[in-house]
Amino acid sequence: MTGVRGAASVGSGLAPAREARPIRAGERIHVVGAGGAGASAAALLAHHAGAQVNGCDPGGPSPYTPPLEASGIHLEWSHDPSHVTVEPLPERLAVTKALTAIDPGNPELTAARALSVALEPWQQVIADAAVGRTLIGVAGTHGKSTTSGWLVHVLVEAGLDPCAFVGALLPASLTGGLPSTARWGSGAPFVVEADEYAGNFDPYRPDVAVLTSAEWDHPDVFADRAAVIDTFVAWLERTAITVREPRLVANLGDPGVVDVVARLGSWPGQILGTRLWSGKTALTGAPDWLRGVIVAADASGTTIRLEGAALGDPVTGRLRLAGRHNAANALGVAGAALSLGIEPDLVGEALASFTGVGRRLERKGAGRGVVVYDDYGHHPTAIRETLAAIRQLEPGKPIWAVYEPLTYHRTAAMLDQFAEVLATADAVAVADIWASRDPDTTITSAAALAEATARRRPGMTAVASGSVEETAHWLAGKVKTGDAVLVMGGGKSYRIADLLLEELAG
Repeated sequence: MTGVRGAASVGSGLAPAREARPIRAGERIHVVGAGGAGASAAALLAHHAGAQVNGCDPGGPSPYTPPLEASGIHLEWSHDPSHVTVEPLPERLAVTKALTAIDPGNPELTAARALSVALEPWQQVIADAAVGRTLIGVAGTHGKSTTSGWLVHVLVEAGLDPCAFVGALLPASLTGGLPSTARWGSGAPFVVEADEYAGNFDPYRPDVAVLTSAEWDHPDVFADRAAVIDTFVAWLERTAITVREPRLVANLGDPGVVDVVARLGSWPGQILGTRLWSGKTALTGAPDWLRGVIVAADASGTTIRLEGAALGDPVTGRLRLAGRHNAANALGVAGAALSLGIEPDLVGEALASFTGVGRRLERKGAGRGVVVYDDYGHHPTAIRETLAAIRQLEPGKPIWAVYEPLTYHRTAAMLDQFAEVLATADAVAVADIWASRDPDTTITSAAALAEATARRRPGMTAVASGSVEETAHWLAGKVKTGDAVLVMGGGKSYRIADLLLEELAG
């Protein structure tokens, strides 16, 4: 594929994506890295589909592992070839592609190859668990987790009892148990968060696809924006080979999505366009299938009016989530729900009652008059939109942007863009970079990003604050009553918010 680099090496040693097949009762599946958001969901969904599942993760327990243990899935906290070689042997290993890149000699992977045990990405297990259901795949550079979780909420409220994989913790009210990235239900819909990185979404062939955005990210895999567009187009075209009458709910307010749609001229499916507008004036131009007009936005949320060919009469609702990006996400959710036949009034009510998923502008608490939020944002666009949203939620307050960069290669490739958006905060702390799958940790640093940010606004506080523990401790001595702290990033950044609140309570 033009412009795509590194995808083959990232997935090295794994079986290529194949057409999904039902999980057999009693099928033995071992999940490597079961403490991750996606792998834990694969383990749970395979378990509920009837497989015998166990797993391991040398990182130890994580926020995603309690529901596995509560379901009776045995977990080990180390890598060991005995997980593969001791009877009864697993019939396949589910693993994240990143592990095959950073640790190709992993003892479990090596043992599996020697015994001809199939190595597959955990996404294939989720696709297999979804066989026989109506698959809804939520894709895009930004907004996948919120949109997926929101859609699950709407489907639950509509009584459709969906299954799901979402890359953020769903609240217990949606899972029927502990907070989890997976939900098992008896209804037809099966929602999956479909990630474009290195072809992670290749096993999914959705009946309904939702495309939130398409922008350059993952510079280790995609050489440029065109490569990202190519990947989304190829995924949708492959879907149309096996799915009869596929549907695409496309955010036509996003330039990248517009470019994807322009490439689908001969696509046999139905394209259902959504678009977010602002203001109270009358709209002109060709009508979208579904459009939203922001009527009001304040600290308690956003009022949006839905209108267009997808509806009869317009529907007005109050969203609890802040930010234009979340209003656009709501349109994607509404579009998918309406395409499944849910009544417009019920869609509007369910949109209004959603409170969010874990680590997506999540209010963690307050102490000493300082309010603390946590978010997964790790791309300049996501950070820009999240900062705008917190200013809506906390008007007039000084905003601390606390960022743990996710991967050295992304930070180096987008350093100027990161610095520009971080400089729109009132003060900035940059924690140590979370390397993840990066083999080269010399190409940039947290200090380089902090310095670039400070240059854009001379006199502002912008520092490299060290580890997540050091960052939380440093912040506790700097923040003042009336401040709002927004922690962002992947890796272990969520600990900054927790540790800061502990210190503020002390």
